[in-house]
Amino acid sequence: MTKLAIAFLIGIMVGIEREHRGLEHEIFAGVRTYSITCITGMLTALVSGVAGQGFVYVTALFFGVICSIITYAKIFLFKRIGVTSPISLFFIFVMGVLVGYGYGLFAIVSSIVVSFLLIQKKPLHQFAGNLTKEELYNAIQFLAVAFILYPVMPEKQLFGLIDLRSAILIVILVSLISFLSYVLLRKFGTKRGICYSGFVGGFVNSEATTAALAGLSKRAEEMTDPVLTGILLCNISMLIRNLVLALIVEPTGKTTLFMLPPQSVIILVSIVIALKYNKKFCPIGGGDLKIQSPFSLGQAFKFGIAFTLILLIGNFAYDVAGTAGIYVTAFGALVSSSGVIVSVTLLAVSGNISYATAANTAVLASLISTINKILLSKISGSPSLFSLAKKTFGIITVIGTLALLLWNSI
Repeated sequence: MTKLAIAFLIGIMVGIEREHRGLEHEIFAGVRTYSITCITGMLTALVSGVAGQGFVYVTALFFGVICSIITYAKIFLFKRIGVTSPISLFFIFVMGVLVGYGYGLFAIVSSIVVSFLLIQKKPLHQFAGNLTKEELYNAIQFLAVAFILYPVMPEKQLFGLIDLRSAILIVILVSLISFLSYVLLRKFGTKRGICYSGFVGGFVNSEATTAALAGLSKRAEEMTDPVLTGILLCNISMLIRNLVLALIVEPTGKTTLFMLPPQSVIILVSIVIALKYNKKFCPIGGGDLKIQSPFSLGQAFKFGIAFTLILLIGNFAYDVAGTAGIYVTAFGALVSSSGVIVSVTLLAVSGNISYATAANTAVLASLISTINKILLSKISGSPSLFSLAKKTFGIITVIGTLALLLWNSI
């Protein structure tokens, strides 16, 4: 009965979306058809235990023929281009088969993902249409290299610290987090406001986002306050991202838990300061942010090289100067705070340093990245922005440093 219920609900979930699509144009299958198809797939898998695997093949062939007929009718009789309906119908049959074989959770998750893709048809089409040829080339190139290199790369330790497969996987995951944020920026641009752009851009690249926002302050004096608010939110998202990265590299969460108290104080102080600014400081529009796609090979390799170098330097520094040497590597955050987070967390995982030392270095890296916003405001922004940034991020850094010292004294 449980399998029947799961198959029925999966068919209902996808069928409702198809039924809703019928409000725009005539559809070939709705809630009833999708539900019956999924239940049929589930029963087919159950019966195959008695009738043999051939029963599954025959039923799959039947639904394949049905989907082919739908495709023919849709294209040649109704003059509509597209094969989403027949493919989604066959997909639902396969999901029913998975439920019948006991892979209900996998079928549910897959159906949720497909439902999301079906619902987001127009936004996805708009996003794909807005991508440049260079961005498409970068994405395809990155994915090709990543998924060719990762499976064939041997699990060989690099200097006894990290194996090559793990290093590539980390680069892929970090790039994926950045790319998801980049997708939001490309989808909405800056029409959602400078604050939105700053917060989302911080997940992509806080340094590049800060420099881009700071450049807006040179256009007009009245842009100073909204730009500062955008940079504050950019820094907040960077701080959150660093916590997430530590958890990805070390899933048990030991480093993240040690980081959490002082890092949370820095985040909360940043939020309070950002909230002090009136809503008028987050205007709609304000200019385009020029940030390179995180799926470019250049960006990925730069990050990979950065965290590998910091990892090696950190290990050497620890051998020479102990904990103090590790803390010095936090200055690598001037180039990439995420690189520092990944490298020190890996050192903790390999047993070279303690989790507490890794967490302290990670928080220091976050503070140094925060200070770096002042430098970037000086280089790219107006004098008035630099003056405000110096005061604002100075306060955040001082309070964050005190919180880190207090946490270590407990």
